[in-house]
Amino acid sequence: MKLDTKALRYLTPEDWRVLAAVEIGSKNHEIVPTPLITQLSGLRGGSGVHKCISTLAKSNLIARLKNAKYDGYRLTYGGLDYLSLHTHQKRDILYSTGQQIGTGKESDIHIAASPSGVQYALKIHRLGRISFRTIKNNRDYLRHRSSASWMYMSRLAAIKEYAFMRALHENGFPVPRPVAQSRHTLVMELIEGLPLRQIQEVPHPERLYAELINLVLELAGVGLIHGDFNEFNILIREDQIVSVPQEQAASSATSIPRPVPVETPQDSIKLTPVIIDFPQMLSIDHPNAEMYFDRDVDCIKRFFERRFHFTSDEPGPFFAEARNRAATIARKSGERAQNGKGSRARQKRQKSTEGIKEKVESLEGRRLDIEVEASGFSRKMAKELEKYMKEFGVDGDGNDVDDVRSDLEGSGEELVQDSGEVDGEDDDSREEKEGSVNVPRSPISL
Repeated sequence: MKLDTKALRYLTPEDWRVLAAVEIGSKNHEIVPTPLITQLSGLRGGSGVHKCISTLAKSNLIARLKNAKYDGYRLTYGGLDYLSLHTHQKRDILYSTGQQIGTGKESDIHIAASPSGVQYALKIHRLGRISFRTIKNNRDYLRHRSSASWMYMSRLAAIKEYAFMRALHENGFPVPRPVAQSRHTLVMELIEGLPLRQIQEVPHPERLYAELINLVLELAGVGLIHGDFNEFNILIREDQIVSVPQEQAASSATSIPRPVPVETPQDSIKLTPVIIDFPQMLSIDHPNAEMYFDRDVDCIKRFFERRFHFTSDEPGPFFAEARNRAATIARKSGERAQNGKGSRARQKRQKSTEGIKEKVESLEGRRLDIEVEASGFSRKMAKELEKYMKEFGVDGDGNDVDDVRSDLEGSGEELVQDSGEVDGEDDDSREEKEGSVNVPRSPISL
């Protein structure tokens, strides 16, 4: 479905409370009963709630299921979009949304802007859009739930991508800067670059190839494997490098300033790869880590051979090499932790004397896969999302658009979805319910 924000500015605080109530009620109900919506919204008077329900249903934010056994409504992807955008808006993250600049098998990318005018990229996960028909016969990955919770899986994908992107960015990897995450949406830095698949020629393909292979090894060194490292998930940004003439540089180094003739700097362009798309990223300790590592390397090799007619003379890299490197780093980390139990005075002296060396080697000894798990993206979440990715994400081709449309236009129990909250009412839902009495400061518009 497409992002349509035309009705967002016209929703009243009561409408937001009712919409948030439907989301909260979806935790335990595929179809949220109307009396429960009234109770969760906290609004007095049944007529006012029914008016809000009618407004939300006309905007396709909630939907009534045909042939249901009782009167109730379910949350749609459009309603989830509105709740997510409203959260970003109240947090002063987003002010407006623009055109769609990219689309994937199960995600959409839009241009967005902050209240100060800074442009961002808004990624909306829509898991289940392509493989909707397939999942109806393969629901074992969510056997503890009564229906296929696409919204829950989309939320997991956004949480995982934000967690990995933040860890990678904080440790100096070339990834977009993450800004915020809410439900199934992710706000990140807008990269001015082109996907590698759209580039037909580069001046030095061997340099770009070496840099990409080094990125694969550096990720493995901190315990991570991208899992989908190919020309679709690599952006190439052109960075301009200004080199100063040697005569001017030599003159500036002298103690006595001399007048130097002004010369035009020699400009050069450096191609900088930026990695995107992290929902399928996994730990190097994963049982299938070697397969995913080899696939990432083979994807780069095949693309450079096909597009740039470049073939590396060096074999590999191989997974055993990357695994040994990660084990060495983990061992160093353990030794540093053991040595770090000394007195505070000794630690302060070491910190003051080592300085630059610590900054250069700050990445050594880090296992980002363990740090991300400790940051809140639990192992349970990872297993649920990984099983989906295995069945219908990275390895699946999905169905064509006509098949998906025919599924979505049908009726009956097959179309029931819920928001998929498992561990209770989430922070975003609670914020919508408690804070929606305030009129939004500025509308999100197209």
